Amino acid sequence: MLYSLHELAYYGAAPFRLGAQAARTFWSSPFNPAAGTLMGRSAAAAAEVFEGLTRRYGKPAWGLEVITVDGLPVRTEQETVWASPWCRLVRFARNPVDLKRAGKPVDAPSVLIVAPLSGHYATLLRGTVEGFLQDHDVYVTDWINARQVPMLEGRFDFFDYIDHVRQMLTEMGPGVHVVGVCQPGPPVLAAVALMAEDGDPCRPASMTFMGSPIDARLSPTVTNQLAEARPFAWFRSNMIHTVPPPYPGIGRRVYPGFVQLYSFMSMNEDRHRDAHHEYFDNLVRGDGDAADKHAEFYDEYLSVLDLTEEFYLQTIDIVFQQHLLPRGLLEHRGRRVDPAAITDIGLMTVEGEKDDISGVGQTQAAHGLCTAIPDDRRVLYVNPDVGHYGVFNGRRFRDDIYPRIRDFISANGAAHAVSRRPAAAA
Repeated sequence: MLYSLHELAYYGAAPFRLGAQAARTFWSSPFNPAAGTLMGRSAAAAAEVFEGLTRRYGKPAWGLEVITVDGLPVRTEQETVWASPWCRLVRFARNPVDLKRAGKPVDAPSVLIVAPLSGHYATLLRGTVEGFLQDHDVYVTDWINARQVPMLEGRFDFFDYIDHVRQMLTEMGPGVHVVGVCQPGPPVLAAVALMAEDGDPCRPASMTFMGSPIDARLSPTVTNQLAEARPFAWFRSNMIHTVPPPYPGIGRRVYPGFVQLYSFMSMNEDRHRDAHHEYFDNLVRGDGDAADKHAEFYDEYLSVLDLTEEFYLQTIDIVFQQHLLPRGLLEHRGRRVDPAAITDIGLMTVEGEKDDISGVGQTQAAHGLCTAIPDDRRVLYVNPDVGHYGVFNGRRFRDDIYPRIRDFISANGAAHAVSRRPAAAA
């Protein structure tokens, strides 16, 4: 019912939204003599803010058709190399001519960036992808909005997520480096552990976890505490709703993106309110740069997708309430997941000291689980100046974090070639 009411409110606001668009055009028109007055600028700004708060934000574009590598433009082309009803594996193929012009090798290490399936689209990692494209052949998991998947496609749960990661690594072949950003940490670690135990030749050369809740019991944040404070039945009763028409997934039970967005925004209500007040003031003053930065951030932040009921509830249960992976109790398709089976895969963990989503210690817990990895193939890094978002985006990521990951990947690519050469020869 809540989902239907949300849709009703959106369509009910359509006339007012159209009116706001017309008002913004009228008050900002150069043919309006009042456009430059305080009244005119205030009216246009108010209409702009209202339209932004009531419109629907679709999936953002990647906007990486041309990136800058060492100061020179390099063209990229997106191509889907593997797909399921729930995910597309997207490769950002860099133009070889442009790479040679920039002095970069055409053959580069392959990196699979596993984007979080936690309410936002994979485009949230635009800065992460652009950073890795400087030196790598980059693939990204582009998760599908659950409301767009027809019921005939069946379920998608936590264990299907693990299977998807393994299938994508297999599709990419041996020697890949996998990077799990935030939520994917536990299922990615589980997939790699299963591949290692099986001696799978497509197991990755290294794995990097960034701001991931490997063990959410450590340094619990407000998010962790909220997940533990409520009984499991509460989440099922209050957070799960049915997709209404006209979406292809009509009838599917989901954790709606708008519910999660409201939950996150309510946790920082004052900050978001102040940001919009400042946005209004910047529009009135004509500070286009500041207004554009605000709009760019919220265009991404307000773009959300739905998660399937089973995936969301299992993640709450497995990761945040029972902590099955760090307790050694996680089972996948009847098999116990044993990170200690990982012996020849590099491990790097990256955390932000100011992270209010995954507290310090939650990600580096992977080192305590992967006991058989040699010390010379481990890196534990905590950046003292960043929060959760800054771990994988922004200036600190570009200047401090990414270079360390790049060097780690390079070192483990060489170690991978040495450690697995006898098996390959055999």
